Amino acid sequence: MENLESKLKALPTPLVKLESSFLKNHKISLYVKRIDLIHPHISGNKWFKLYYNLLEAKNLGKNTLLTFGGTYSNHIYATAAAGNEYGFNTIGIIRGEEYLPLNPTLKFAEDCGMDLHYINRTQYRNKAKVVYITELKNTFGDFYLLPEGGTNSLSVKGCSEIIGKIDIDFDYICTPCGTGGTLAGLIFGLNSRCKAIGFSVLKGGEFLINDVKNLLYNYKINQYNNWEIKFDYHFGGYAKITKELIDFVKVFEKNYGISIEPIYTGKMLFGIFDMVKNNYFQKKSTIIALHTGGMQGLKGLQNKIDKYVTIS
Repeated sequence: MENLESKLKALPTPLVKLESSFLKNHKISLYVKRIDLIHPHISGNKWFKLYYNLLEAKNLGKNTLLTFGGTYSNHIYATAAAGNEYGFNTIGIIRGEEYLPLNPTLKFAEDCGMDLHYINRTQYRNKAKVVYITELKNTFGDFYLLPEGGTNSLSVKGCSEIIGKIDIDFDYICTPCGTGGTLAGLIFGLNSRCKAIGFSVLKGGEFLINDVKNLLYNYKINQYNNWEIKFDYHFGGYAKITKELIDFVKVFEKNYGISIEPIYTGKMLFGIFDMVKNNYFQKKSTIIALHTGGMQGLKGLQNKIDKYVTIS
């Protein structure tokens, strides 16, 4: 019987160079690493975050994955898909009240067999507390716990392997930042080579600095100083969008032929282009921007996006 490790096969993740007079005039080489193409449903950084966690769950003899997320969570979506494809039961603890009909993210998760349970925001703040996890085990039985966003030491290990999939020399690597796991993995994978830049998609996301430091400390007792997080490109907070951001996303897609979403990758790319314009990067620098997936969330945002669209 084929084991889980051999089943976890990834598709190619091409590196695409963006060509424009803007980048040429600033003497910047900018590439998009298309990890969004790694799997139809477990896309982008979610693949790398889940890979070693799925192996660990199987090695521990766990048949059920339990995790947390919001109503449009890419992590909930990916965990449900992984459970369906690789033989795990899945439980999603969802922040907020149930609304019917289910939005596209939660409908997909339910169709994949995920058991959805809704808790209020006060309860949700207890998601990492031992007492609450014990309550969940008393309710649902034994399970393998995946934190919100899938971020833990094993996800750092998985995300560190993104670096090995880039076959050119570069000076900077950039990623959107929600929980800090992907950024921590990139920093670890770089091992002090080049610089990693995270772009917080959260308003008031300064806590991510300590979270990333703790993830690095927990995984390896060595702190790195070749990284930073930018906090100026959240556009109002998580899942918040503006006309300026949506216009940028549409122009980017038109100019470069790469579909992106405005919650994660769109904010990061806006930030990169703004930093290029303001001469943050040294001339002749090579930048890698991770396309971390999340395209599934567009369906739920479409009505909000439509009112901002000004470019055909």
